[in-house]
Parts: sequence; C-alpha cells; structure tokens
Amino acid sequence: MSYNKLEMPKKGDLVVVGLSGGVDSTMTALLLKEAGCRVVGVTMSLWKNDIPGFPEDPNMRESCYGPGEEKNIEECKTFCEANDIPYYVIDVAEEYKKQVLDYFTAEYRAGRTPNPCIRCNRFIKFGALLAGIKNLGIDYDYFCTGHYASAVRSDVSLSESYGITGDSEGKDKYPVQIACAMDATKDQAYFLYRIPSEVLEKVRFPLGEYKKRDVIAMAVKKGLVAAGREESQDFVPEQLFDYLFSDKPSVPGDFIDMDGHVLGHHRGIEHYTVGQRRGLGVSAKEPLYVAAIDKEKNLIVLGKDSDLFCEGLIADDLVWPADFNPLKEFDALVKIRLASRPVPARIEPCGSTEIGGDAVKITFSEPQRAVAPGQSVVFYRDGVICGGGIISESIKKGSAVATQNQ
Repeated sequence: MSYNKLEMPKKGDLVVVGLSGGVDSTMTALLLKEAGCRVVGVTMSLWKNDIPGFPEDPNMRESCYGPGEEKNIEECKTFCEANDIPYYVIDVAEEYKKQVLDYFTAEYRAGRTPNPCIRCNRFIKFGALLAGIKNLGIDYDYFCTGHYASAVRSDVSLSESYGITGDSEGKDKYPVQIACAMDATKDQAYFLYRIPSEVLEKVRFPLGEYKKRDVIAMAVKKGLVAAGREESQDFVPEQLFDYLFSDKPSVPGDFIDMDGHVLGHHRGIEHYTVGQRRGLGVSAKEPLYVAAIDKEKNLIVLGKDSDLFCEGLIADDLVWPADFNPLKEFDALVKIRLASRPVPARIEPCGSTEIGGDAVKITFSEPQRAVAPGQSVVFYRDGVICGGGIISESIKKGSAVATQNQ
C-alpha cells in the first residue's frame, strides 16, 4: 500500500500558522512567507495567572503552560511585525482548563498516567484555536504548525486496505492520515493521532521533510531570536505541579510489594506513575519501581525491573481514520509512549466497554516495559497512523486477560 503526501500551501494561499515562539513554529511561518503564501500568525493564550501564591522563579523551565507565556507572545509579536505578518492572540484558557488541566489532575487521582499533549492537540490546538480563528472571520486555505509529521492520503480505500468487501457503514473513504516525519529523532506523529480526519483536510506540517538540525541552522542563518531559545520540554514547570493539585488534600497510603507486604508509605497516588523509580523513599536490596497503582485501595505496588514487563494490553476510547473501525484483527506496529520504539503486535477486537464503545486487545511480539494505563497506544502501518486508543490495563504473563480468546 502506498501513500501520497498532500500538496503544501502555494503562492497566494492564505495560511494560518500556530506560533509558540519556538524555532519550529517560527521557521514554519517564515518558510511559508518566503514561498509567497499570505501568512497569518496566531498564538493560544492558556495562562490565566490565577494561582494564589504562585512563586516567581527566574530558573523556571520553559513549558507549555506557565507564567512564561507573556514573554512568548511578545516574541511572536515582534517576529510577525518584522516580517509583515498579521498576528492575533486567541484566548482558549477556559477550554484548556476544562479539557487539559482538569483531565490531567483527574487522571492522576484515578491512578492513571495522562498525556496532556495529545489531549491539547485534539481539543485545543486543533479544536478551540481553530474555532477562535473562525470567529475572527479568517477563512484560511490551510492551518500549519511546526510539528514534525506529514499529512498523507492512501491510494487505496480503507476497506480495501483491510481486505474488507461491501463496507456496510458507508465509510469506504480515502481520508487524510498522519505519517511519521523524515527525522525519526524528532517525529511527533504520535501526539497527533486523535485529530479527526475532517480537520486534517486543511492541516499541513511543512517541517515533516526537514531534519531538526537543518531547521535550527536555517534559523541561525536568518538571525532569528527563536534559534537560541530553550525548547519547551514540559507540560507545566515543576514548581507548578503541586499547585494544580492544591484544591484537594493528598491521601497517603501504603507501598506494598508484589506479594502484598507493606514496604512503606506514599504521599498520595497522584504523585506516582508506572515505571517510576525516583522519589519513592523506600530502601531495598535492589532497585524498586512502581509496578501498578490500585486506586480503589489507595495502594502502590512496587516491584523489580523484571516485574514491569507486559505481554500486551487492553485499550479503549479508540480513534480511527474517518471513524473506520475494521472490526477485525490485524497486525501493526504499536507505540505505547512517544519515546518507545514501534514493535509488531496483533490487534484484536475484544468487546464493548462499560462506558460504551469498543475495546481492543493488543499482544506484543516481545514484552514491553512499563505499560501505563492512561497513556496512548498508537497503531502504525507502513509508517502511517491507522488508529490508536487509551491504555486501560496491562496484561502480564499468565493473567486471565492474557489467556482469554486463545
């Protein structure tokens, strides 16, 4: 099966670029401007500065959400003025709080590991921000960001690609899908898997064919301030984390080992994630890691590194290109986190969930380490995303889930 990369914006097209102040989005806007596009810059305003007693810290790391937003906006404004680019700031703070911040705290308090970047892309950057652009009366041809990914379309229909005949649901389509970037070290396709196909029709990623080092080199050559900026690596600065959870007191509980013996006491399950080693405060003969979190009993299970490996997982809250669920088992490469390498796996439908919708069982070709409920598992075929979902549980060797349907 082959895919065709979609046409990039051309001279005369009206293109809106999401600007963060970083080198990637800045170079995206400049490349499009130099190509003759009519470029408009927009920045999402997320920070409400309404956290009581939040400290001023000059050493605070660059992050997506935090007090550094005002400086970022000023740098974006300066860049746009210098390059004759109309610029707008769109307030999405209320929607961001509901869709990202509240989700973030709720997931940790449920003993799960959230992925706020994926959530933000789905509901804010490619949701609330686009709605704000529309409200400004900007009828754009394309919306572009500095993500390292590509937008592609298959030369065969979805049903044909899965060997399905007579698609009764009428979803035999050729939707836009997300493909991995040329620079595998910076590929961000994983973060974009939940964006609906209809939204992707007018979305392009101009940096998908560039290597990061080349983008930085171009920015340096052009004398852009963004070339020397520290890159945003965090969702929130470390100093802000506890403030997000300050509305409710943490509930301490026990650390236990794999056999149920109490090893110590934790300070609240929202402070831990599967695979974590640091900050446990438990001494042992060999390193211990968070192997599981039991929200109902307020327990955190610690184990050895070997206890972290899983044969598979169950995922729900599934998304598919054009909502086309193949409703059959198939093989694909899967990633259980951005930094993990894709591994072959078998994906099988395994019924409906209690909240509605389908679930799938994923069996890895080789055990995977630290499968964390709440994180995303993304499916790839031929370097293109063909679906994904939220991990609901891991499957350890010999478990009841692991042996069912076999």
